[in-house]
Amino acid sequence: MAAEKTPIKVCITGGAGQIAYSLLLEVASGKVFGQDQPVILHLLDIEPCLEKLNGVVMELEDLALSLVRGVVATADPLKAFADVDVALLLGAFPRLKGMERKDLLAKNNDIFRTTGKAIDQVAKKTVKVVVVGNPCNTNALTCMKNAPSIPKENFSCLTRLDQNRAKSQLAAKLGVSVSQISNVIIWGNHSGTQFPDARHASVTINGARQSLTDALSDDAWVKSDFISTVQQRGAAVIKARGLSSAMSAAKAIGDHTRDWWFGTKEGEFTSMGVISDGSYNIPAGIIYSFPVTIEAGGKWSIVQDLKQDDFATEKMVATYNELQEEANAAAELAAAAN
Repeated sequence: MAAEKTPIKVCITGGAGQIAYSLLLEVASGKVFGQDQPVILHLLDIEPCLEKLNGVVMELEDLALSLVRGVVATADPLKAFADVDVALLLGAFPRLKGMERKDLLAKNNDIFRTTGKAIDQVAKKTVKVVVVGNPCNTNALTCMKNAPSIPKENFSCLTRLDQNRAKSQLAAKLGVSVSQISNVIIWGNHSGTQFPDARHASVTINGARQSLTDALSDDAWVKSDFISTVQQRGAAVIKARGLSSAMSAAKAIGDHTRDWWFGTKEGEFTSMGVISDGSYNIPAGIIYSFPVTIEAGGKWSIVQDLKQDDFATEKMVATYNELQEEANAAAELAAAAN
């Protein structure tokens, strides 16, 4: 019999929130890190939410899952991030009615500066950090800058939800399963300026893989309704449900983290917000969603040499410009705080 694996420590912030509630079963049951990988869960939330967080701990106990080897519930970031292998940062200040974007950036700048410093101080230097709380690209950048001892490549933000939304729209349009579609890209910011890109995607029909746009034969839809539907999907969910996406967000976090842990399939890539390096003429130094391939163990690489036309370039630059504005605002806030 093979020796049991050493448990990994996984921190989830916003542990009492609705996304965490949907995500925890995915992580605790082995869907993310493997059916043979024990986990110790570190759940972080603010003091007013600790009673709810303790209720979540009770439910985790009542699940009686063999892979869960311990649960830490705390409002102390230094306890939450102590020696963790993975940090899933769900917690962020929500955008309230009437709040300007600059005010949202200011609130979250404080949160992610503190988070980054705690990760830098007590987490493993190999920790993988996934930022979900919005504005997630800029929050990831702030967190990264405040954790200088952790490699920049170990920080990412979630655009997999947007990718999943895009795949679902394309599958419905073609009348196929989402499993038949691969290599859909989300470029840029997780916001209304993101660029969902189907031009490099493939679809497998009757065992044969072909260009998705050729199969669709509807360039006008790909350049209009498809893009706007994906860009506005989060707002549409809130309008219909009265709450932001939780179940689908949790699934996407699991997908993102599993691919980062195990690697992408041969011939396929996925979308992640990662530190830019000049690829596709996006200036280095911001967290921008690119198509990436990932090796087992977590080393990712931006997919190179995908052809861009004028339409795509315009969209990619527009979302970059928004991210640069956010990054500049975050830098001003950090300077004022210091």
